[in-house]
Amino acid sequence: MLTPSWLNLQRLQGRIVALFLALLLVVQLVSFLAIRASITRNAEESLSAGLLTGERVLRRLLEQRASKLHDAAELLAKDYGFRTALSLPLAEPDTVETIRDALVNQGDRVGASVVAYFDTQPQLVAATREGAADFRAVLDQAIRSKEGTTLSVLGHRVYQVVAVEVRAPAPVGWVLMGFELNREVLDDLKALSDLQSVVLLKTVQPPWLSIVDNLDASAAAALPTALAAQAPREGILELEGERQRTRFVPLLDGEPQLGVLMLRSLDVALAPYQQLQLVLLGLTVLGVAVFAGVSVLLARGISNPITALSASARRLERGDYDTPVPATSSLEEVHKLALALESMREGIQRRDAQVNQLAYVDALTGLPNRARFAEVLHERLDFSHEPGAVLMLDLDRFKHVNDVLGHDVGDLLLQSVAARLQGLCAPAQALLARLSGDEFAVLLAHTDARLASETALAILKDFEQPLQINDETIDLGAGIGIALFPEHGDDVGLLLARAEVAMYAAKARQCGSLIYHAQLDAGSQESLSMLSELRRAVEENELRLFLQPKVDLVRRQVVGAEALVRWQHPTRGLVPPMQFIPFAEQTGFIRQLSAWVLAGAARFAHDAAAAGLNLRLSVNLSTRDLMDQDLPGKIEALMAPLQVPAQSICLEITESAIMDDPERALSTLEHLHAMGFKLSIDDFGTGYSSLAYLKRLPVDELKIDKSFVMAMERDLDDARIVRSTIELAHNLGLTVVAEGLETIKAWALLANLGCDEGQGYYICKPMPAEQFIAWVQDWQAPDPSIISAESQLAKLG
Repeated sequence: MLTPSWLNLQRLQGRIVALFLALLLVVQLVSFLAIRASITRNAEESLSAGLLTGERVLRRLLEQRASKLHDAAELLAKDYGFRTALSLPLAEPDTVETIRDALVNQGDRVGASVVAYFDTQPQLVAATREGAADFRAVLDQAIRSKEGTTLSVLGHRVYQVVAVEVRAPAPVGWVLMGFELNREVLDDLKALSDLQSVVLLKTVQPPWLSIVDNLDASAAAALPTALAAQAPREGILELEGERQRTRFVPLLDGEPQLGVLMLRSLDVALAPYQQLQLVLLGLTVLGVAVFAGVSVLLARGISNPITALSASARRLERGDYDTPVPATSSLEEVHKLALALESMREGIQRRDAQVNQLAYVDALTGLPNRARFAEVLHERLDFSHEPGAVLMLDLDRFKHVNDVLGHDVGDLLLQSVAARLQGLCAPAQALLARLSGDEFAVLLAHTDARLASETALAILKDFEQPLQINDETIDLGAGIGIALFPEHGDDVGLLLARAEVAMYAAKARQCGSLIYHAQLDAGSQESLSMLSELRRAVEENELRLFLQPKVDLVRRQVVGAEALVRWQHPTRGLVPPMQFIPFAEQTGFIRQLSAWVLAGAARFAHDAAAAGLNLRLSVNLSTRDLMDQDLPGKIEALMAPLQVPAQSICLEITESAIMDDPERALSTLEHLHAMGFKLSIDDFGTGYSSLAYLKRLPVDELKIDKSFVMAMERDLDDARIVRSTIELAHNLGLTVVAEGLETIKAWALLANLGCDEGQGYYICKPMPAEQFIAWVQDWQAPDPSIISAESQLAKLG
């Protein structure tokens, strides 16, 4: 069962509702506790005031009873008949009886508990009850008291006693009259002050004894236990589970202790307020319910628009840039957020279109580019088993048009060719793309070899019509290579490579178009599995990094090395580079190999620096590498984790790689040079480089091809070429590296000609990278005198 969103604390609604309710509950709880404490405090203060009033009433009652006793005693003492009886001889039997009758009559009139007459000794003469002689000590206390009254405890009874002297006219004795402090007094107190009370007595040893009380039977039974745990005082006393507010009124000082404990129920006093508390509690519950409903509505009013915006953000995350972001909230902040998201959606939509345009569309012709063509071909190979064909077309003499008529005319030529090809491909619903330079590709679906050949012939026939560009007539020609799928492969790279092989074969044979077959690709049977084996070689670490030292010819120091790749095949052993490097170039896998060598060179440069060696590692880049616009970023990503400085790596590029697309190569080289990498032209002198381009390239070094270096000792022309190349490089501010240094005489001659560095078998053959650092540390440079002597011989030669 799903939890409502307003109960889920992980949701905004839940947190808003929880916050509001928590604040309300805290306020209500604090208010409830404050009111309850105030009620309890007021009730206790009221009870305390009532108990204080009860104490005054009690003392007033006792005073009234004492006054009543005193008046009654004085009346009896002044009664003529009573005094006449006292004048009779006490020896006569009837005299004492007469006195007793007078005492009884007076005691009955006032309700006295005891009335007694003592002579002046004082000795009891007559009394209304037995045991009155015990009041003799009480009589002394009453006589000594200022008011003539006192309280006395006899046994477990308390008496309020008054004594009045009898004169006839001389003092003849004392009349003692006493009231027992009984429940009547306590009931009068309760009638006047609504207080229950207990007369308590404590002799020398506890406990307190209840003499008389007007408590309920159960409370009276529980009182001794409560008093055993707590002495009578002002405070709270619990009886039978009911809290009683108490006040103890002492009646006697000293021993024994006598007092009245007045009680009033605190629970009863609070009972009227409990209804109020229940009403407050009900109002609190109602308020919480109403507040919860309002907060839920408020939370939904805030969270629902945000939820809608969140859904819009998720759509944007999934790439849905067409659905507008709703901006319907009445909240200004949410409305502004919705407008901001809508603006962001529109911006992303525009930029996405631009990115797609840049990523998948050729800017010059408006055709799909290589990436888009490869993506569509990949989808076709993955999701359709229908046969098809890839046609790769390369224009004839396009470089000549650029050189003679300029690049602007070349661009117009490419646009015109694209328009023609679009018209030819439209009826067949074929995908036309510009791969690079003057290369185009056509993807034909549901096509066999015959239909593919007919399409190629139709293109070649159309190209027989020359183009008119800027009043110039340009004859068109092209070579077309055809690769069929799945017959010739089910991999994008392999199909493009084989179409390219067939295309170059068609151009070489000048046959117009050609379908790929195994004889066109030397070693094709072996190369069928070469691509997958090369991938496995990278994944399973079968490749090995070899290094060939480079030496400063003047300082006679090892200054660097050229990084080379070797393949340690698990069954065929060490595979020579010439058996897999050309294939990798042909299929495009050379980019993965270049990345592997760059990563290995960066790691070795890091290890060499840790060993105290300052070496520069040279890495060869292929034509495909140089045409990759993302190459600088890929190299930076490889080297950044190792924190290897760019100056530690020298990137070598062949002349042919530069001249295939000079403008594109120049852009990539400038980017690499700006990153700090040293750049070198490899195998200089064997290509078709233009000095006009050479002076524009941001290179730092020239490498003279070994074919000139190895023959210069016996061929004067080669020696002149080497000298001219060195002078040209130095005039352009470049350093020179000579490959193929295999004798001490060549070293001497190169040093004499001013060559900066050399590499070759005389110094050392390529070795595993693991052995290089130890070799450098042990390497001994040739004796300078030998080099000097050989230099003299070189001059004489």
